[in-house]
Amino acid sequence: MTSLVAPEAPPASPPRTVGSRHVGRWVWAAVVLVLVVWALRSVALNPAFGWGTVAQYVLTPSVLRGLATTLLLTFATTVVGFLLGIGLAAMRLSGNPVLSSVSWAYVWLFRSTPLLVQLLFWYNVGALYPQLSLGIPFGPTFFSVESVDLISVLVAALLGLILHEAAYAAEIVRGGILSVDAGQSEAAVSLGMTRARVLRRIVLPQAMRSIIPATGNMVIGTLKGTSIVSVIAVTDLLYSVQTIYNRTYEIIPLLLVATVWYVVLTSILSVGQYYVERYYARGAERTLPPTPLQRLRRWNS
Repeated sequence: MTSLVAPEAPPASPPRTVGSRHVGRWVWAAVVLVLVVWALRSVALNPAFGWGTVAQYVLTPSVLRGLATTLLLTFATTVVGFLLGIGLAAMRLSGNPVLSSVSWAYVWLFRSTPLLVQLLFWYNVGALYPQLSLGIPFGPTFFSVESVDLISVLVAALLGLILHEAAYAAEIVRGGILSVDAGQSEAAVSLGMTRARVLRRIVLPQAMRSIIPATGNMVIGTLKGTSIVSVIAVTDLLYSVQTIYNRTYEIIPLLLVATVWYVVLTSILSVGQYYVERYYARGAERTLPPTPLQRLRRWNS
C-alpha cells in the first residue's frame, strides 16, 4: 500500500557569508608600499647623504661624549623634574589656598615661557645677581659666591630643563589623580584607611594608567628637547656633531649621525614605555593582548 505522506524535505543549508573584498583598501596599500620603497631607495642610493661618513663618525669619542651628556641631561631632568612635579601636584590639590595658588602660579609661568628663553635667562643670571649669598634676611651673611662660578653652562641647562619639566609633570600627575573616581577614596576612608594609604594603595595604582602614557611621551620629548641646550654651548649630542661639521663641512652626514642616535634612543624608550603601560593595564583588562614577540613566536610555530 502506497503511503500518501510526502517525504521530508532536506534541511536548508545556512546561507554562505562572503566578506567584503575591500578593493580600494588594497589599492591604497599598494600605492603606499610603492611610495615607501621609492623613498627608501632614494635615501639609500643618494650619495649626498654620505652614509660612509655617517658610519665613520657615529662611534667617534666626541660623539659618544656628547651622547653621554644628552643621556645625563635627560635622566636628571626626568627624575628631578618629576619629583618636583609631584610636589607641585600635591600643592595644587591641597586645601590650603596659599599652596594651591603658588603651585598654579608656577605652572602658569613656566608653561607660558618658551624653553629657549628660560635657558638664556639662567645662562645670563649673573647679570642680575653677580653674587649669591646665604644668610639671615636683613641680617648677617654667612657666605657668598660669584654666580659665574656656581652656575656653569651645564648647571644653567639643568636648571632651565628641570624647572620647565616640573610644570608639565605637575599637570600630568594632577590629571592622573583626578581621573580616579573620588567615590573610591571616600569608601576607603570610611573603612578606616588613612589618606596616605588610600593614595598609595588605591589612587596611584589606578592613576598610573593615565600617568604612564603621558610620562613616556614627556621623557621622549625631553630626550629630543635637550638638543636646544646647544645654543648655550653645552656639549650635548647635537653640539658635538656641529663642532665636527664646522671643521669638515659635511653637514648632512653629521646631522644624520645625531639623527641615528636619537632614533635608537627614542626606540628603546618607546619599547620600555610599552611594557610599563602593559604592566599597569593588568587590572583594567582580564586578558592582555599578546606582545610583538609573542605574536612572532605564534607565527613561527
